[in-house]
Amino acid sequence: MNTSKVRIYPVILSGGSGKRLWPLSRSLYPKQFHSINNSRSLLQETVVRLSNEDFSNPLIICNQEHRFIVAEQLEEINVKAEAIVLEPIGKNTAPAAAIASILLSKRDLNAIALIMPSDHVITDLEAFQEAIKIGLPAAQEEFLVTFGVQPVRAETGYGYIKKAKTIAGQEGCFHVERFVEKPTASAAKDFINEGDYLWNAGIFLFSIDKYLSELEESCPDVAKTCRLAVSDSIRDLDFLRLDTKAFNCCPSISIDNAVMEKSTEVVTVPVNIGWSDVGSWDALWQILEKDNDGNVTSGDIITKNTTNSLIHSQNKLVTAVGIKDAIIIATDDAILVSNKESAQGVNLIVEELESAGRSEHIIHAKVYRPWGWFQILETSDKFQLKVIHLKPNSKISLQRHKHRAEHWVVVKGTATITRDNKIVELQESQSTYIPTGMLHRLENKTDYNLEIIEVQSGNYFGEDDIERFDDEYGRN
Repeated sequence: MNTSKVRIYPVILSGGSGKRLWPLSRSLYPKQFHSINNSRSLLQETVVRLSNEDFSNPLIICNQEHRFIVAEQLEEINVKAEAIVLEPIGKNTAPAAAIASILLSKRDLNAIALIMPSDHVITDLEAFQEAIKIGLPAAQEEFLVTFGVQPVRAETGYGYIKKAKTIAGQEGCFHVERFVEKPTASAAKDFINEGDYLWNAGIFLFSIDKYLSELEESCPDVAKTCRLAVSDSIRDLDFLRLDTKAFNCCPSISIDNAVMEKSTEVVTVPVNIGWSDVGSWDALWQILEKDNDGNVTSGDIITKNTTNSLIHSQNKLVTAVGIKDAIIIATDDAILVSNKESAQGVNLIVEELESAGRSEHIIHAKVYRPWGWFQILETSDKFQLKVIHLKPNSKISLQRHKHRAEHWVVVKGTATITRDNKIVELQESQSTYIPTGMLHRLENKTDYNLEIIEVQSGNYFGEDDIERFDDEYGRN
């Protein structure tokens, strides 16, 4: 069979929060949007990996809170998406794959979809492309294809696939005997010794018609609610917003649990592609380049008698003396210290932050917005100090506040400022005052970045004290 002319539709799932990579990864700016091993983010690396003549434009499914980050990162690498689909709430991978399949069926009933997470690392691109070519004929013959990574250690953080006999007429493809959830340490060692177990990479290749028919049989509620969520979806700027009421009724379930574990037509392609899900700081240490002492360092770091450790700092000087097998992560507002063996338990810290009603698991000190970003420098009960960065030719919403006044000082660029019915233009070192209740807007009409220092004064500084009257990004 000639598969060279078959175009595959990449479906990139970008809904994860990356809790085990806290404090770098947070729910409003999770790990897929960060650069891990080069200048591009994990999302951008995933898209570039699928940007050749064998693939159509990617269909991205993401949390609605991340929509502008996704759009901006695609623009940075000059890629136009087939669609950017917004989930009102995360419902795991089976509904996401169903949504993508339903949408692709409107374009191509015979579409072959490649389902991939947005936050994994694959270092051997040639081997990855070859694996897709091996699995494609099986997908065209109505098999559901998974990709199993040859394990290199007894890993307890991954699920496993047990392969069985080869598929007649499908070279390189094997029947799947069973899927196994994350095992105990002793079970993982047994899997490695037995030799027939592969890491479950969470990458799937199948015909959309086959997936939907299997889903209709095994999880009809998922199929039904996903069809309703698509049929009642609306366009919002460059995004497709799923119907909230319908999608909220959808069960939350993985592709494995919903379809793969129940189907008799699942095959796996064993691969060795330099894969990691970068699911923990220890996993990240495994794949990054190390110095002569086995350390991975990033930022302003000084070490003495320190070995086999990962140390990262965003801004602060971090020093380490006489430690080994450690994880040290310093951001503007949080520091994580752990040994590598405990790295899988970082999510327990995130759960503690959630239960305490704190915000450090949600946002960074630097908060990204479609117009740029702001960073809180200092907060007290009477004032809050911020730096605000506006990208060229961008503007914040026309808004007012009930509980705070603002002083703005331009430190870089030229600001165009609306104050009720007046518009003023300020240069560097010039300032203005926005009283409580005044209608106002900050705008950058130039081709250069704009930065201002904002001093808020009052008795409440929450982001919900914003009453918007006009916003080009469609926010309420």
